[in-house]
Amino acid sequence: MGVLLQATYRRRQGVSVPAPSDGDPNTPWWWDHIASQANALRQAGFTAVLLPPVLKTSAGAYPGGDGYGPFDDYDIGSKQQFFTVPTRFGSREKLQRCVAMLRANGLDVYIDTVPHHRNGGNDFEYRYRGANGTPAEGRFPKHKTCFVPNVPRDPIAGPVRDDFGFGDELAPINAKPPGYVLNGLIDAGDWLTRALDVQGYRIDDVKGLAVEFVRRWLTSKAMVGKFAVGEYFDANPQTLRWWAWDSGMAGRSSVFDFALRFALAAMCNNSSRWDMTQLDHAGLTGHAPLNAVTFVDNPDTDLSSPVVWNKLLGYAYILTAEGYPCVYYKDYATDSGCYGLRRWIDNLIWIHENLAFGPTVTRFKDYQTIVYERQGYPNLLVGLNNDQYHGWRTITAQTGFAGNVQLHDYTGNGRDIWTDAAGNAVIGIPPNENGHGYVAYSRVGYTRPFAAVPLHVSQVVQGAADLDIGPAANGMRKQVNRVWCAARTMLSVNCVPHVAGWQPTTEVVVDVVGPDGATLGTQNWTGVSPAPGAIHVEVARSGWHSVRLTAAQLPEPGTTPFAMTISYLSTQTFGGD
Repeated sequence: MGVLLQATYRRRQGVSVPAPSDGDPNTPWWWDHIASQANALRQAGFTAVLLPPVLKTSAGAYPGGDGYGPFDDYDIGSKQQFFTVPTRFGSREKLQRCVAMLRANGLDVYIDTVPHHRNGGNDFEYRYRGANGTPAEGRFPKHKTCFVPNVPRDPIAGPVRDDFGFGDELAPINAKPPGYVLNGLIDAGDWLTRALDVQGYRIDDVKGLAVEFVRRWLTSKAMVGKFAVGEYFDANPQTLRWWAWDSGMAGRSSVFDFALRFALAAMCNNSSRWDMTQLDHAGLTGHAPLNAVTFVDNPDTDLSSPVVWNKLLGYAYILTAEGYPCVYYKDYATDSGCYGLRRWIDNLIWIHENLAFGPTVTRFKDYQTIVYERQGYPNLLVGLNNDQYHGWRTITAQTGFAGNVQLHDYTGNGRDIWTDAAGNAVIGIPPNENGHGYVAYSRVGYTRPFAAVPLHVSQVVQGAADLDIGPAANGMRKQVNRVWCAARTMLSVNCVPHVAGWQPTTEVVVDVVGPDGATLGTQNWTGVSPAPGAIHVEVARSGWHSVRLTAAQLPEPGTTPFAMTISYLSTQTFGGD
């Protein structure tokens, strides 16, 4: 199923990742910081990256702007609102480049979405700036009857009588006029998905959302068929399975396995004093692994109920067990203030991607130890020891390997062994010192590295007065967008303006300009010529490539909206072609 990185964290309550807006201009914007690691993340074996919420919050670019208090559905670091143009994580341009660089390294990109609430309005009234900064011109304004308690709360998911608001709580189902919020959120999701070209979503606080809304959103427009995982904060695995299937979601979305996470936290924080038999098919993962996204910590649990000790033992489990494992950036990274488990997590990711396949059978369990086997070829025999006081644990276990097969511990913690004639194995599991009480045995000879297979992006720029980028306008030559392209690749631009009412003298010209300022290609729309084809140019030098637009003789009011699809391949690193 791959391995996911949740690429954000909180340094403390109310303070998100570092940003230059904190006062140090040498601090990179977060989108650039993640983009700079794209190649290393893929080489480590990650297959997808979950970015933090991309909408600007009512804290602007300042410390509280962690993305979970969104204001404007069409501001991704591109409007002057709440004292800044960029979000806490950077500008729209940097966000587009971050996505493109992750894709150039073969990584899927998911974005965190927050449809539950909005922050920063005035008595439930939300008005947004338009593309030219005009107040109250922005798309999808909101009013009192978009929000609880001015309309009844939506029929929220599951056995929940009430819901914590977090902000002004939207009511996609019960808002008035009917369909306004539901369709507005769908349209905004479609715009955002196409603007960035992402492959999936985290949906925040699905416990407080109507299942009907979540299902409709995920089965509409550009969201159709893309990966999704819901944050249903509940420790009951049956409730998690109910949401994923019986609630009406019908398996359309995965769900974070909080039930397993709480078990892992108890295990890690209670070395030698937790019953390891409880790990036998634990959590949602033990019953419906294809719907379970597993994790050890995330930005919420890290502050509210963190795993303090032996965290690596939790990662040894989720990266060898079934489910879709999600690694928390703060646990992984060697950045200042992070926990720096990268070296060991990289090893476990390699094991997950090369050896951990198929269903699980438990081979041994007692109070301190569990041994289980993944039965898909080449088979993987895993032992976890939670006891830190009594040295190595020796276990004889039946296996699915044949008799007299040499096995290697791919964690480096144990020596090579052989199965006996009946296929049994005697394994030693080290004591749980700082979470290192684990081994993972499989057949000898596996050494496959990971390859970063480049993928193009197709990002759609829309221009309209009520969006973040304005329409084409008479007498104005404007830079519409910049994209970061790799040398010796193809860049395609196809602009489609709204041509209704054009006169024979009307003209819209699109130019693609290279890093040196030279024009590389042109697309010319007129009121009498057939629609031109897209611009296709070969990129000579890596770097920013600009798309410019000029218009003349447009009919009143002298502007026209447009949609522009820009397809390109980014560089894999900032260091060169």
